[in-house]
Amino acid sequence: MWFSWRSNMAESAPLAGAPEGARWRMALTAGLLASAGLPLYVHLPRFVAALDLPLAAAGGLLLALRALDFAQDPLLGRLVDRMRARAGLLAALALGGLGAGFAVVFAAQPGIWALTGGLALLFTAYSLGMILLYAASVDLAASSEAGPHLNLAAWRESGALAGVLLAAVLPAALTAAVGPRAGYAAFGLLMAGAALAVWLASRPLWRALAPRRAPAFALRPLFAAGGGWLLALALANTLPVAITATLFLFFVEDHLRLGALAGPYLAAFFLAAAMAAPGWAALARRLGTRPVLAAAMALAVAAFAWAALLPAGAAWAFAAITVGSGAAVGAELVLLPALFAALLARHDLPQGVAFGLWSLAGKLALAIAAAVALPALALTGYVPGAPPGPEAARALVLGYAVLPCILKLLALGLLLALPRKVF
Repeated sequence: MWFSWRSNMAESAPLAGAPEGARWRMALTAGLLASAGLPLYVHLPRFVAALDLPLAAAGGLLLALRALDFAQDPLLGRLVDRMRARAGLLAALALGGLGAGFAVVFAAQPGIWALTGGLALLFTAYSLGMILLYAASVDLAASSEAGPHLNLAAWRESGALAGVLLAAVLPAALTAAVGPRAGYAAFGLLMAGAALAVWLASRPLWRALAPRRAPAFALRPLFAAGGGWLLALALANTLPVAITATLFLFFVEDHLRLGALAGPYLAAFFLAAAMAAPGWAALARRLGTRPVLAAAMALAVAAFAWAALLPAGAAWAFAAITVGSGAAVGAELVLLPALFAALLARHDLPQGVAFGLWSLAGKLALAIAAAVALPALALTGYVPGAPPGPEAARALVLGYAVLPCILKLLALGLLLALPRKVF
Protein backbone atom coordinates (compact mmCIF):
# COMPACT_ATOMS: atom_id res chain seq x y z
CA MET A 1 0.00 0.00 0.00
CA TRP A 2 2.80 2.41 0.80
CA PHE A 3 3.90 2.81 -2.81
CA SER A 4 0.55 4.44 -3.62
CA TRP A 5 1.01 7.39 -1.23
CA ARG A 6 2.60 9.69 -3.81
CA SER A 7 0.26 8.82 -6.68
CA ASN A 8 -2.85 9.01 -4.50
CA MET A 9 -1.95 12.44 -3.16
CA ALA A 10 -0.63 13.90 -6.40
CA GLU A 11 -3.32 12.77 -8.84
CA SER A 12 -6.35 13.87 -6.84
CA ALA A 13 -8.38 16.69 -8.36
CA PRO A 14 -9.13 19.85 -6.39
CA LEU A 15 -12.15 19.61 -4.15
CA ALA A 16 -15.13 21.47 -5.56
CA GLY A 17 -15.85 24.61 -3.58
CA ALA A 18 -13.20 23.85 -0.96
CA PRO A 19 -10.60 26.42 0.14
CA GLU A 20 -7.02 26.13 -1.05
CA GLY A 21 -5.11 23.64 1.07
CA ALA A 22 -8.29 22.02 2.40
CA ARG A 23 -6.69 18.57 2.53
CA TRP A 24 -3.63 19.49 4.55
CA ARG A 25 -5.67 21.75 6.84
CA MET A 26 -8.02 18.85 7.51
CA ALA A 27 -5.10 16.48 8.15
CA LEU A 28 -3.53 18.98 10.56
CA THR A 29 -6.80 19.45 12.45
CA ALA A 30 -7.41 15.70 12.61
CA GLY A 31 -3.90 15.15 13.97
CA LEU A 32 -4.39 17.60 16.81
CA LEU A 33 -7.83 16.25 17.73
CA ALA A 34 -6.64 12.64 17.64
CA SER A 35 -3.88 13.47 20.12
CA ALA A 36 -6.63 13.83 22.74
CA GLY A 37 -8.10 10.41 21.99
CA LEU A 38 -6.23 7.14 22.48
CA PRO A 39 -2.96 8.72 23.75
CA LEU A 40 -4.79 10.17 26.76
CA TYR A 41 -5.93 6.72 27.86
CA VAL A 42 -2.37 5.42 27.43
CA HIS A 43 -0.72 8.16 29.48
CA LEU A 44 -3.27 9.08 32.15
CA PRO A 45 -2.56 6.20 34.55
CA ARG A 46 1.16 7.02 34.58
CA PHE A 47 0.45 10.75 34.87
CA VAL A 48 -1.90 10.25 37.82
CA ALA A 49 0.76 8.17 39.54
CA ALA A 50 3.30 10.95 38.96
CA LEU A 51 0.94 13.38 40.76
CA ASP A 52 0.72 11.02 43.75
CA LEU A 53 -3.06 10.86 43.42
CA PRO A 54 -4.87 7.68 44.53
CA LEU A 55 -5.18 5.28 41.60
CA ALA A 56 -8.54 3.98 42.83
CA ALA A 57 -10.02 7.48 42.75
CA ALA A 58 -8.49 8.05 39.34
CA GLY A 59 -10.07 4.83 38.06
CA GLY A 60 -13.51 5.93 39.25
CA LEU A 61 -12.95 9.36 37.74
CA LEU A 62 -12.07 7.93 34.35
CA LEU A 63 -15.11 5.64 34.44
CA ALA A 64 -17.42 8.59 35.16
CA LEU A 65 -15.79 10.71 32.46
CA ARG A 66 -16.11 7.82 30.02
CA ALA A 67 -19.85 7.69 30.72
CA LEU A 68 -20.12 11.43 29.99
CA ASP A 69 -18.06 11.04 26.84
CA PHE A 70 -20.22 8.11 25.75
CA ALA A 71 -23.55 9.92 26.24
CA GLN A 72 -22.81 13.34 24.79
CA ASP A 73 -21.92 12.53 21.19
CA PRO A 74 -25.46 12.53 19.69
CA LEU A 75 -26.19 15.80 21.50
CA LEU A 76 -23.00 17.38 20.19
CA GLY A 77 -23.90 16.12 16.73
CA ARG A 78 -27.26 17.85 16.94
CA LEU A 79 -25.49 21.04 18.03
CA VAL A 80 -23.24 20.84 14.95
CA ASP A 81 -26.29 20.46 12.70
CA ARG A 82 -28.13 23.38 14.27
CA MET A 83 -25.09 25.70 14.19
CA ARG A 84 -23.72 25.06 10.71
CA ALA A 85 -23.74 28.80 10.04
CA ARG A 86 -21.44 29.24 13.06
CA ALA A 87 -19.03 26.43 12.26
CA GLY A 88 -16.08 28.74 12.88
CA LEU A 89 -17.33 29.42 16.40
CA LEU A 90 -17.76 25.70 17.07
CA ALA A 91 -14.22 25.06 15.80
CA ALA A 92 -12.87 27.79 18.06
CA LEU A 93 -14.69 26.26 21.03
CA ALA A 94 -13.42 22.78 20.21
CA LEU A 95 -9.79 23.69 19.56
CA GLY A 96 -9.70 26.32 22.31
CA GLY A 97 -11.24 23.87 24.78
CA LEU A 98 -8.69 21.26 23.75
CA GLY A 99 -5.77 23.62 24.34
CA ALA A 100 -7.18 24.84 27.67
CA GLY A 101 -7.82 21.26 28.77
CA PHE A 102 -4.25 20.19 28.01
CA ALA A 103 -2.93 23.20 29.92
CA VAL A 104 -5.15 22.61 32.97
CA VAL A 105 -4.55 18.87 33.19
CA PHE A 106 -0.89 18.45 32.26
CA ALA A 107 0.72 21.87 32.77
CA ALA A 108 -1.13 23.05 35.91
CA GLN A 109 -1.19 19.51 37.40
CA PRO A 110 -4.09 20.24 39.79
CA GLY A 111 -5.81 18.21 42.49
CA ILE A 112 -8.44 15.59 41.80
CA TRP A 113 -11.42 17.94 41.32
CA ALA A 114 -9.72 20.41 38.99
CA LEU A 115 -8.26 17.42 37.18
CA THR A 116 -11.82 16.13 36.69
CA GLY A 117 -12.93 19.44 35.23
CA GLY A 118 -9.93 19.63 32.93
CA LEU A 119 -10.45 16.10 31.63
CA ALA A 120 -14.18 16.71 31.10
CA LEU A 121 -13.26 19.80 29.05
CA LEU A 122 -10.70 17.80 27.05
CA PHE A 123 -13.07 14.94 26.25
CA THR A 124 -15.95 17.25 25.31
CA ALA A 125 -13.74 19.43 23.10
CA TYR A 126 -12.33 16.31 21.43
CA SER A 127 -15.80 14.91 20.69
CA LEU A 128 -17.14 18.24 19.40
CA GLY A 129 -14.11 18.78 17.19
CA MET A 130 -14.16 15.28 15.68
CA ILE A 131 -17.89 15.40 14.91
CA LEU A 132 -17.52 18.85 13.35
CA LEU A 133 -14.53 17.72 11.27
CA TYR A 134 -16.27 14.62 9.93
CA ALA A 135 -19.45 16.59 9.19
CA ALA A 136 -17.40 19.23 7.38
CA SER A 137 -15.76 16.49 5.30
CA VAL A 138 -19.09 15.73 3.65
CA ASP A 139 -19.45 19.31 2.37
CA LEU A 140 -15.79 19.69 1.43
CA ALA A 141 -15.85 16.52 -0.69
CA ALA A 142 -18.97 17.93 -2.41
CA SER A 143 -19.95 14.65 -4.06
CA SER A 144 -22.47 11.85 -3.74
CA GLU A 145 -19.86 9.41 -5.08
CA ALA A 146 -17.35 7.66 -2.83
CA GLY A 147 -14.19 8.74 -4.70
CA PRO A 148 -13.79 12.31 -3.38
CA HIS A 149 -14.73 11.16 0.10
CA LEU A 150 -12.08 8.43 -0.08
CA ASN A 151 -9.39 10.91 -1.06
CA LEU A 152 -10.32 13.36 1.68
CA ALA A 153 -10.56 10.54 4.22
CA ALA A 154 -7.04 9.37 3.31
CA TRP A 155 -5.64 12.78 4.23
CA ARG A 156 -7.79 13.10 7.34
CA GLU A 157 -7.06 9.65 8.76
CA SER A 158 -3.35 9.80 7.92
CA GLY A 159 -3.19 13.09 9.81
CA ALA A 160 -5.11 11.60 12.72
CA LEU A 161 -2.81 8.60 12.93
CA ALA A 162 0.26 10.85 12.80
CA GLY A 163 -1.23 12.84 15.69
CA VAL A 164 -1.84 9.67 17.69
CA LEU A 165 1.73 8.53 17.08
CA LEU A 166 3.24 11.88 18.08
CA ALA A 167 1.11 12.23 21.20
CA ALA A 168 1.85 8.66 22.22
CA VAL A 169 5.63 9.13 21.95
CA LEU A 170 6.13 12.77 23.02
CA PRO A 171 5.24 12.49 26.74
CA ALA A 172 7.53 9.49 27.16
CA ALA A 173 10.40 11.36 25.51
CA LEU A 174 9.84 14.50 27.59
CA THR A 175 9.50 12.68 30.92
CA ALA A 176 12.64 10.67 30.16
CA ALA A 177 14.52 13.92 29.46
CA VAL A 178 13.40 16.16 32.35
CA GLY A 179 11.47 13.95 34.78
CA PRO A 180 7.77 13.01 35.06
CA ARG A 181 6.19 16.21 36.37
CA ALA A 182 8.27 18.63 34.30
CA GLY A 183 7.91 16.42 31.23
CA TYR A 184 4.11 16.29 31.47
CA ALA A 185 3.99 20.06 32.10
CA ALA A 186 6.03 20.67 28.93
CA PHE A 187 3.71 18.32 27.03
CA GLY A 188 0.64 20.26 28.20
CA LEU A 189 2.12 23.61 27.16
CA LEU A 190 3.22 22.29 23.78
CA MET A 191 -0.25 20.89 23.08
CA ALA A 192 -1.91 24.14 24.16
CA GLY A 193 0.31 26.06 21.73
CA ALA A 194 -0.39 23.51 18.99
CA ALA A 195 -4.15 23.96 19.49
CA LEU A 196 -3.83 27.70 18.91
CA ALA A 197 -1.68 27.20 15.81
CA VAL A 198 -4.08 24.63 14.32
CA TRP A 199 -7.07 26.89 14.95
CA LEU A 200 -5.37 29.72 13.05
CA ALA A 201 -4.45 27.39 10.18
CA SER A 202 -7.87 25.73 9.92
CA ARG A 203 -10.12 28.81 9.81
CA PRO A 204 -10.62 28.69 5.99
CA LEU A 205 -12.16 25.22 6.35
CA TRP A 206 -15.07 26.44 8.43
CA ARG A 207 -15.75 29.51 6.28
CA ALA A 208 -16.24 27.20 3.29
CA LEU A 209 -19.21 25.36 4.83
CA ALA A 210 -22.53 26.38 3.31
CA PRO A 211 -25.04 27.42 5.99
CA ARG A 212 -28.40 25.68 5.77
CA ARG A 213 -31.34 24.86 7.95
CA ALA A 214 -30.83 21.73 10.04
CA PRO A 215 -33.35 18.95 9.25
CA ALA A 216 -35.47 17.73 12.13
CA PHE A 217 -33.78 14.99 14.14
CA ALA A 218 -35.02 11.57 12.99
CA LEU A 219 -33.34 8.18 12.74
CA ARG A 220 -35.75 6.71 10.19
CA PRO A 221 -34.34 8.54 7.12
CA LEU A 222 -30.80 7.54 8.07
CA PHE A 223 -31.74 3.89 8.50
CA ALA A 224 -33.93 3.88 5.37
CA ALA A 225 -30.94 5.08 3.34
CA GLY A 226 -28.78 2.22 4.65
CA GLY A 227 -26.98 4.11 7.40
CA GLY A 228 -28.04 1.54 9.99
CA TRP A 229 -26.13 -1.13 8.08
CA LEU A 230 -22.97 0.97 8.11
CA LEU A 231 -23.34 1.82 11.81
CA ALA A 232 -23.72 -1.89 12.57
CA LEU A 233 -20.66 -2.66 10.45
CA ALA A 234 -18.66 0.06 12.22
CA LEU A 235 -19.54 -1.46 15.60
CA ALA A 236 -18.85 -5.05 14.49
CA ASN A 237 -15.57 -4.08 12.83
CA THR A 238 -14.29 -1.94 15.71
CA LEU A 239 -15.03 -4.52 18.40
CA PRO A 240 -12.12 -6.89 17.55
CA VAL A 241 -9.74 -3.91 17.29
CA ALA A 242 -10.95 -2.68 20.69
CA ILE A 243 -10.35 -6.09 22.28
CA THR A 244 -6.80 -6.34 20.93
CA ALA A 245 -6.10 -2.77 22.07
CA THR A 246 -7.38 -3.60 25.57
CA LEU A 247 -5.18 -6.70 25.86
CA PHE A 248 -2.16 -5.51 23.86
CA LEU A 249 0.18 -4.68 26.75
CA PHE A 250 -0.76 -7.85 28.63
CA PHE A 251 -0.04 -10.00 25.55
CA VAL A 252 3.29 -8.33 24.81
CA GLU A 253 4.51 -8.24 28.42
CA ASP A 254 3.17 -11.49 29.89
CA HIS A 255 2.84 -13.82 26.89
CA LEU A 256 5.61 -12.72 24.53
CA ARG A 257 7.81 -11.43 27.43
CA LEU A 258 8.78 -8.44 25.28
CA GLY A 259 7.61 -5.58 27.45
CA ALA A 260 10.56 -3.36 26.49
CA LEU A 261 9.35 -3.43 22.87
CA ALA A 262 5.75 -2.41 23.60
CA GLY A 263 6.41 1.23 22.70
CA PRO A 264 8.15 0.48 19.38
CA TYR A 265 5.40 -1.98 18.48
CA LEU A 266 2.73 0.67 19.07
CA ALA A 267 4.69 3.19 17.00
CA ALA A 268 5.08 0.67 14.17
CA PHE A 269 1.34 -0.09 14.24
CA PHE A 270 0.25 3.53 13.92
CA LEU A 271 2.96 4.36 11.39
CA ALA A 272 1.93 1.42 9.20
CA ALA A 273 -1.72 2.50 9.40
CA ALA A 274 -0.90 6.10 8.45
CA MET A 275 1.36 5.13 5.55
CA ALA A 276 -1.02 2.51 4.17
CA ALA A 277 -4.20 4.62 4.32
CA PRO A 278 -3.66 6.60 1.06
CA GLY A 279 -2.81 3.41 -0.84
CA TRP A 280 -6.01 1.71 0.28
CA ALA A 281 -8.00 4.76 -0.84
CA ALA A 282 -6.36 4.65 -4.28
CA LEU A 283 -7.13 0.94 -4.62
CA ALA A 284 -10.75 1.48 -3.57
CA ARG A 285 -11.23 4.13 -6.27
CA ARG A 286 -9.92 1.71 -8.91
CA LEU A 287 -11.34 -1.62 -7.74
CA GLY A 288 -14.35 -0.65 -5.61
CA THR A 289 -14.72 -0.16 -1.88
CA ARG A 290 -16.28 -3.50 -0.95
CA PRO A 291 -13.53 -5.82 -2.33
CA VAL A 292 -10.72 -3.63 -0.99
CA LEU A 293 -12.28 -3.41 2.47
CA ALA A 294 -12.83 -7.17 2.42
CA ALA A 295 -9.15 -7.69 1.55
CA ALA A 296 -8.10 -5.47 4.48
CA MET A 297 -10.31 -7.46 6.87
CA ALA A 298 -8.80 -10.71 5.55
CA LEU A 299 -5.32 -9.29 6.18
CA ALA A 300 -6.29 -8.50 9.78
CA VAL A 301 -7.60 -12.05 10.29
CA ALA A 302 -4.40 -13.54 8.89
CA ALA A 303 -2.26 -11.35 11.15
CA PHE A 304 -4.07 -12.27 14.36
CA ALA A 305 -4.37 -15.95 13.45
CA TRP A 306 -0.57 -15.93 13.25
CA ALA A 307 -0.34 -14.12 16.59
CA ALA A 308 -2.19 -17.02 18.25
CA LEU A 309 0.70 -19.33 17.32
CA LEU A 310 3.58 -17.20 18.63
CA PRO A 311 5.78 -18.44 21.48
CA ALA A 312 7.48 -16.19 24.02
CA GLY A 313 10.31 -14.12 22.56
CA ALA A 314 9.03 -14.05 18.96
CA ALA A 315 10.03 -10.42 18.49
CA TRP A 316 10.42 -10.23 14.70
CA ALA A 317 7.33 -12.28 13.98
CA PHE A 318 5.21 -10.03 16.18
CA ALA A 319 6.76 -6.97 14.53
CA ALA A 320 5.52 -8.29 11.17
CA ILE A 321 2.07 -8.90 12.68
CA THR A 322 2.05 -5.36 14.07
CA VAL A 323 2.83 -3.84 10.67
CA GLY A 324 0.31 -6.05 8.86
CA SER A 325 -2.52 -5.41 11.30
CA GLY A 326 -1.70 -1.68 11.33
CA ALA A 327 -1.93 -1.55 7.54
CA ALA A 328 -5.31 -3.30 7.72
CA VAL A 329 -6.61 -0.79 10.25
CA GLY A 330 -5.49 2.02 7.95
CA ALA A 331 -7.92 0.73 5.32
CA GLU A 332 -10.81 0.46 7.75
CA LEU A 333 -10.25 3.97 9.11
CA VAL A 334 -10.38 5.46 5.62
CA LEU A 335 -12.95 3.38 3.77
CA LEU A 336 -15.76 3.04 6.30
CA PRO A 337 -16.13 6.76 7.17
CA ALA A 338 -15.86 7.62 3.46
CA LEU A 339 -18.73 5.25 2.66
CA PHE A 340 -20.79 6.79 5.45
CA ALA A 341 -20.04 10.33 4.29
CA ALA A 342 -20.98 9.51 0.69
CA LEU A 343 -24.27 7.99 1.85
CA LEU A 344 -25.10 11.12 3.86
CA ALA A 345 -24.32 13.31 0.84
CA ARG A 346 -26.47 11.21 -1.53
CA HIS A 347 -29.51 11.44 0.72
CA ASP A 348 -28.90 14.95 2.13
CA LEU A 349 -29.01 13.67 5.70
CA PRO A 350 -28.00 15.69 8.81
CA GLN A 351 -24.27 15.12 9.16
CA GLY A 352 -23.68 16.12 12.77
CA VAL A 353 -26.16 13.71 14.34
CA ALA A 354 -25.07 10.94 11.96
CA PHE A 355 -21.40 11.29 12.86
CA GLY A 356 -22.36 11.63 16.52
CA LEU A 357 -23.89 8.16 16.20
CA TRP A 358 -20.80 6.99 14.31
CA SER A 359 -18.58 8.16 17.17
CA LEU A 360 -20.93 6.52 19.64
CA ALA A 361 -20.57 3.18 17.83
CA GLY A 362 -16.78 3.31 18.20
CA LYS A 363 -16.95 4.19 21.88
CA LEU A 364 -19.53 1.45 22.47
CA ALA A 365 -17.07 -1.07 21.02
CA LEU A 366 -14.35 0.12 23.41
CA ALA A 367 -16.75 -0.08 26.36
CA ILE A 368 -17.86 -3.62 25.45
CA ALA A 369 -14.25 -4.73 25.05
CA ALA A 370 -13.24 -3.43 28.48
CA ALA A 371 -16.40 -4.74 30.15
CA VAL A 372 -16.07 -8.25 28.73
CA ALA A 373 -12.40 -8.99 28.08
CA LEU A 374 -10.88 -7.84 31.37
CA PRO A 375 -13.36 -9.55 33.77
CA ALA A 376 -13.23 -12.74 31.70
CA LEU A 377 -9.44 -12.75 31.91
CA ALA A 378 -9.55 -12.11 35.66
CA LEU A 379 -11.80 -15.15 36.15
CA THR A 380 -8.98 -17.38 34.90
CA GLY A 381 -6.66 -16.11 37.64
CA TYR A 382 -4.63 -13.84 35.40
CA VAL A 383 -2.66 -11.14 37.27
CA PRO A 384 -0.94 -8.44 35.15
CA GLY A 385 2.82 -8.53 35.52
CA ALA A 386 2.92 -12.06 36.91
CA PRO A 387 3.72 -15.19 34.86
CA PRO A 388 0.29 -16.55 33.85
CA GLY A 389 -0.72 -20.07 34.73
CA PRO A 390 -1.78 -22.50 31.98
CA GLU A 391 -5.46 -21.54 32.05
CA ALA A 392 -4.71 -17.80 32.20
CA ALA A 393 -2.14 -18.13 29.40
CA ARG A 394 -4.68 -19.86 27.15
CA ALA A 395 -7.30 -17.24 27.96
CA LEU A 396 -4.87 -14.42 27.13
CA VAL A 397 -4.08 -15.90 23.71
CA LEU A 398 -7.73 -16.67 23.01
CA GLY A 399 -8.76 -13.15 24.01
CA TYR A 400 -6.02 -11.28 22.17
CA ALA A 401 -5.79 -13.33 18.97
CA VAL A 402 -8.53 -15.94 18.47
CA LEU A 403 -11.66 -14.06 19.54
CA PRO A 404 -10.80 -11.00 17.40
CA CYS A 405 -10.36 -13.28 14.38
CA ILE A 406 -13.85 -14.74 14.91
CA LEU A 407 -15.38 -11.28 15.36
CA LYS A 408 -13.55 -9.92 12.31
CA LEU A 409 -14.87 -12.80 10.21
CA LEU A 410 -18.39 -11.95 11.38
CA ALA A 411 -17.78 -8.32 10.37
CA LEU A 412 -16.53 -9.53 6.98
CA GLY A 413 -19.74 -11.52 6.53
CA LEU A 414 -21.77 -8.42 7.37
CA LEU A 415 -19.77 -6.41 4.83
CA LEU A 416 -20.47 -8.94 2.09
CA ALA A 417 -24.17 -8.93 3.01
CA LEU A 418 -24.55 -5.14 2.75
CA PRO A 419 -27.24 -4.09 0.27
CA ARG A 420 -26.13 -2.38 -2.93
CA LYS A 421 -27.77 0.91 -1.94
CA VAL A 422 -25.06 1.42 0.68
CA PHE A 423 -22.27 1.57 -1.94
